[in-house]
Amino acid sequence: MTFSKLGLSDPILQAVGEQGYATPTAIQEKAIPAILEGRDLVATAQTGTGKTASFVLPLLETLQVEALSGEPKRRAKRIRALILVPTRELAAQVEGNICQYGRHLSLSSMAMVGGVDSEPQRQGLIDGVDILVATPGRLLDMTHQRALYFDALEVLVLDEADRMLDMGFIADINKIIERLPTQRQNLLFSATMSDEVRLLAKTAVDNPVEISIAADSATTPQISQWLTTVDKDSKSSLLSYLIKEHQWTQALIFIRTKHGAAKLVSQLAKRGIKAEAIHSGRSQAVRTQILADFKSGEIALLVATGIAARGIDIDELSRVVNYDLPDDADDYIHRIGRTGRAGACGEAVSLVSRDDFKRLCAIERRLGHIIERKEIEGFTTVKEVPVSVLNYVKKSVGKSTRHQGDGKQTKGRAQEGKQQVSKGKHKLNTNSQKKASGSSSTNMPDPWSQWRKNDKK
Repeated sequence: MTFSKLGLSDPILQAVGEQGYATPTAIQEKAIPAILEGRDLVATAQTGTGKTASFVLPLLETLQVEALSGEPKRRAKRIRALILVPTRELAAQVEGNICQYGRHLSLSSMAMVGGVDSEPQRQGLIDGVDILVATPGRLLDMTHQRALYFDALEVLVLDEADRMLDMGFIADINKIIERLPTQRQNLLFSATMSDEVRLLAKTAVDNPVEISIAADSATTPQISQWLTTVDKDSKSSLLSYLIKEHQWTQALIFIRTKHGAAKLVSQLAKRGIKAEAIHSGRSQAVRTQILADFKSGEIALLVATGIAARGIDIDELSRVVNYDLPDDADDYIHRIGRTGRAGACGEAVSLVSRDDFKRLCAIERRLGHIIERKEIEGFTTVKEVPVSVLNYVKKSVGKSTRHQGDGKQTKGRAQEGKQQVSKGKHKLNTNSQKKASGSSSTNMPDPWSQWRKNDKK
């Protein structure tokens, strides 16, 4: 199928072609017709599936048709469509896509985010805006200042809904929804569909079309994933070695804290490696410039906290490095989804120390497979990182028991396989699997207990 079959007009098709896109992705093929029909929509789609275009293209089509038909156009301090996003970076990315796809149309758009002077944003609203991309906090601020009214709103888009809830925006989102016209089209997009997201969907979306695209599309074979175990105090030297030895020309490096980001940049600099850091402690203007320089290739190595996990959109990012594993397994999916986009190949590398073991287990269970381990010569670990057993559940005591280490209640289930590790690489023992297929979990290794036992040494 081609974009011309989806009901989009020539100016939009021309812009899409100029961006180098010929055929729609799965989410675009399903979402665009439904949105053009005026239906409400709830869509689950991972990073890298073409989600943004799936709502931007039909939104542009609908608003432009109305403008050409002579219906009321922009009004002062009013907006016709609102796209709510969790981060400033994502707001800039989405608004940039609107400008690209709408370059041959007479529609206006604007990004409204915190961390910058609000006066230019206030001035931008004076004549009215067709499409506003905003973070919840700044949007409410402008509403309270009466710089913006919602009575002309036609469409609400909640983008990265799960991320907004994770960041604690639910109260702000509800306040915004209370101010919106009852008659409107609602579109909700989320990488995951948690109970909280479902509850938000029930509140904001009316009788929606539901679409779910490849729950783990971000982890397709296009992304080569591997990890290497390392003692925590050797991580920076190992990273430096990998950058120089493998001649990495580009990498997005995720780290846990802004203090750690600044420290890592300094450590790399001492070894003759130039990198920049982006985190919440830097001003919006600085963050915007750093991202632009990274996208253009002027900055080769970017150290980022989780703030950038869903806000960086680079078509050909070759590599993502997890210097620290994230606490949430889904965040791992979002991180590595920054690479391997649009059919390109990418690489996801993780540096895993023993205090990352619980996070590693959660990530591998989420993926449904063990991540390949590579041993780097000269970086033998003192504190060994065990290999996780994906479906390990400790034998039940009474009705339920608690995992040692992860604190989750669960029923006892049979263990299906053993896994052995040799010289830092995982290998499945197929003979042991066959013997163990009918045995109870008490015959299986307890990785949690072994990890806790080793950790006390």
